[in-house]
Amino acid sequence: MSLLEVDDIEVRYGAIRALKGISFHVEEGEVVALLGANGAGKTTTQKTVSGMMRPSLGEIRFDGERIDGLPAHDLINLGICHVPEGRRVFPLMSVAENLEMGAFRFKRPDPQLLARCFEMFPRLKEREHQYAGTLSGGEQQMLAIARALMGKPRLLLLDEPSMGLAPLIVRQIFDIVREINSTGVTVLIVEQNAAQALGLANRGYVLETGEMVLSGTGKELLADDRIRAAYLGEEITT
Repeated sequence: MSLLEVDDIEVRYGAIRALKGISFHVEEGEVVALLGANGAGKTTTQKTVSGMMRPSLGEIRFDGERIDGLPAHDLINLGICHVPEGRRVFPLMSVAENLEMGAFRFKRPDPQLLARCFEMFPRLKEREHQYAGTLSGGEQQMLAIARALMGKPRLLLLDEPSMGLAPLIVRQIFDIVREINSTGVTVLIVEQNAAQALGLANRGYVLETGEMVLSGTGKELLADDRIRAAYLGEEITT
């Protein structure tokens, strides 16, 4: 039994079929990458897993229990935490207050976990009392990830964590994701930086216009000519 099982889900925006019966699974302890061009359905997939959208057909199971009819706050209580595209920090709240919001399902934030987040993200400790809206893009991404960690996730959903960030910050973010995974947190990452994502991932799936068209290990997909041509900018000659 996989930690996450997505079985033949279809999601619609009105008459438009955004997801056309996709299926995939995520094993406990894995990092799994979802790749695809803009509009392929990657973000819709994550939103459906985290309860922000509901499928019109198909089933989603988490730890063997069906969850596709549950609201997002119930899924957080199960340990599914979502870091959406664009960071979505609370700009007029301090770094510390944002982190406290991440632990809203508990009576009070875990002080040991808070200390661990500050250890993992020392810049946040330096800016603990600073408004989140005044942070740089990279610092806001760190805050968004740390805020999700305060919810004690079993499954962490990351949507485009490298978007708009400088290469040095991107490497730092992926190093942090690798460290988070090493603590036992399962990660499902949506990312257009295919080289970074597949270098991190145990396995990956490729979406095109709402359909799953390719899957394999991270190494297999990195070596695939179609991936190299479409996502790594390489010219493949035969």
